[in-house]
Amino acid sequence: MHRFITPLVWTCLIVVGCSLHADSPNVVIIMADDMGFGDITALNPRCTIPTPHLDRLAGEGMRFLDAHSPSAVCTPTRYGLLTGRYSWRTPMKSGVLGGYSKPMLAPDRATIASMLKSAGYRTGAIGKWHLGMQMPLLAEDAKIGQWQGDPGIDFGGVISDSPIHHGFDYYFGVSASLDMAPYVYIRNDRFTMQPTLQQESRPFPYFIRQGPRAEDFVIDRVLDRLTEEAIGFIKQHAPNDHPYFLYVPFTAPHKPTQPNPEFRGRTGLGEYGDFIAQVDDSVGQILAAIDASGQSERGNTLVVFTSDNGSYMFRYDDDTQRDHSDDDTIQGYRAATHTANGPWRGTKADIYEAGHHVPFLVRWPARVEAGTNSESTICHVDLYALCADVAGVILTDAEAEDSFSFLPALDGHDYMRPCPVIHQSGSGMLAIRRDQWKMVAGNGSGGREKPKGKSGERPFQLFDLANDPAEQNDLAGSNPELVTRLGLELDQIRSARGSRQFVTEFAERK
Repeated sequence: MHRFITPLVWTCLIVVGCSLHADSPNVVIIMADDMGFGDITALNPRCTIPTPHLDRLAGEGMRFLDAHSPSAVCTPTRYGLLTGRYSWRTPMKSGVLGGYSKPMLAPDRATIASMLKSAGYRTGAIGKWHLGMQMPLLAEDAKIGQWQGDPGIDFGGVISDSPIHHGFDYYFGVSASLDMAPYVYIRNDRFTMQPTLQQESRPFPYFIRQGPRAEDFVIDRVLDRLTEEAIGFIKQHAPNDHPYFLYVPFTAPHKPTQPNPEFRGRTGLGEYGDFIAQVDDSVGQILAAIDASGQSERGNTLVVFTSDNGSYMFRYDDDTQRDHSDDDTIQGYRAATHTANGPWRGTKADIYEAGHHVPFLVRWPARVEAGTNSESTICHVDLYALCADVAGVILTDAEAEDSFSFLPALDGHDYMRPCPVIHQSGSGMLAIRRDQWKMVAGNGSGGREKPKGKSGERPFQLFDLANDPAEQNDLAGSNPELVTRLGLELDQIRSARGSRQFVTEFAERK
């Protein structure tokens, strides 16, 4: 109902919505890019990277110890977070989009932003979009001699499908990952500057693809620029009567692993460790802006920090192997040096826990008790229903089909998600999580760890995460009936219109 309204009704709805939900909190979701569970000291006692601001956020709020991204790679997670719907329900079953890709979001697909906007919120997104945009193209005869790694974009034209076409009042950021062209900032529906430089490709740790770059797009200053924009949004909207929703998808510590020079050498753990320290500093600056607005003291701002998937840094159990702290070009750490993904098996893109078991911190002084932990299993797709819950919006059957509000967990109550979480690897391999059991519907990692295996091919894998969180013991052979039962449940959830429909139909069958 809230998506199809006339301008007059829209004006009335904003006025009524703000009066009805005057106590609705501001909502700020900060999502790091490729940051592991073990990269935060508050979650990993073995971590030596200084993360004082994230540790403070954890101390002032709640740490979710069993939180998951819906995918082990970027694009599907962003789709799931913003829509409350698993991306494997779309035509995109694996992989990620590029910097020039067509829009993934359908024009009528509701997002957290459009939903909160209907409730009177002012909405903004600042950072990495990575869900595709409809970019303006040059005429065929004008493409000759254009940039290498560019399909012929008209950088002076209008982007006809960008975040502002999906519920956001304001957008500033980049079209995709920081290693993907075009290297030109976008504000709302236009590029901010014509590119004048040709960015050459580079190897890890400064891994980047070739493409056009604007003069003001300095790779190791992008995170700083995004942080400044986020602070500006908070300062602009905090004094107003309307609550605001700010989505801040960072570009870091994703490749190119290139921190601001001021942070280099701070951690002794190479460029990656220093980049994590910079991410923490950016979070600190945003928290300071919220605190300075005075609304944090009144408990009126709900802050979520998480990551879109696990870290890309490999773990080496051989103590004699050289690692990233010895040589920045090595993409991994000895376990004794740093465990970017904490105790979890694998890495980014894998169906194993390291791919999707992510940091998830929530601060909401009005409602969340400081210094608390939750072991409830949640997923990024649940943020949509949570935001609707706190804003007083009743969801329709046509939106956020896989989303469940975990507000009871924030209130300190025992909370069990009504439906199992479905995990997805970079190649599209799925797994189902029911209680302590995790059944992988494939015969490998589905990502980067070998063997990669294939989705849907047997033997499937079964892990008891309560007794084996590192997924070292495959119990599928000794529990064939459980594998069959979980496989059937996975198929039923996939074939349902959404997880909420599955729960309703399951209750009716009982």
